[in-house]
Amino acid sequence: MALVRKPGPRISEGIVTHIEREPVDHERAAVQHDAYVAALAGAGWRPVHVPRADDLPDAPFVEDTMVVSGRLAVLTRPGAPERRPEVESVARAVHELGLSSVRIVPPGTLDGGDVLQVGRTVYVGRSARTNDEGIAQLTALLPERQVVPVELRGVLHLKSAVTALPDGTLIGDPACVDLPGVLAPEEEAGGHVVVLGEDRVLLSASAPQTAAMLEKRGFFVTKVDISEYEKLEGCVTCLSVLVAD
Repeated sequence: MALVRKPGPRISEGIVTHIEREPVDHERAAVQHDAYVAALAGAGWRPVHVPRADDLPDAPFVEDTMVVSGRLAVLTRPGAPERRPEVESVARAVHELGLSSVRIVPPGTLDGGDVLQVGRTVYVGRSARTNDEGIAQLTALLPERQVVPVELRGVLHLKSAVTALPDGTLIGDPACVDLPGVLAPEEEAGGHVVVLGEDRVLLSASAPQTAAMLEKRGFFVTKVDISEYEKLEGCVTCLSVLVAD
């Protein structure tokens, strides 16, 4: 399954931290979101639409509201207070899907965008949105996983800097994270991939050279235009949460 949420008319009011604000076209964002969801469906992931939250500008960035490990959903407590209301409708959707759920509680904060799962390892970025208490709580909630805190430099979330390819190779900007062996992409957006299968990834259309590089490494690359979301520091990982059977 792929949990997603359609953008509302206030998306242009979304939070911007590390880049200059640009106008966001809501109608174009909606069209791009439809194409993104279609790409997930085309790769075999069944879209599950979380209820709309049109009064919450950042709501389509559904990744930040939960971390899914197996059949357990950890409902987060976003570091930005104005984003915390996004979690309640996600909690209802998780319940309807039959997933077990637990919560990050105060004083912990955790954004799903700071959590990168690679095999048994769960890397968690220590950021302005995710604090040490949030990392400690996630560690306790996932005793079967190895949780590794990661220091960040100059990025909003861990997955703003680095993600992982299907074979476990980390890809992103080595200057932003203290992780060894990070493969540098050709473009900044090339460091953001969604793993769709053993040999298939989803990548922003703004990273064509990285797409070519990954294809040479034997991966099938699906490219999607998410330019309106990139104006809000969003990337392909932000717009969905994949739940394997």
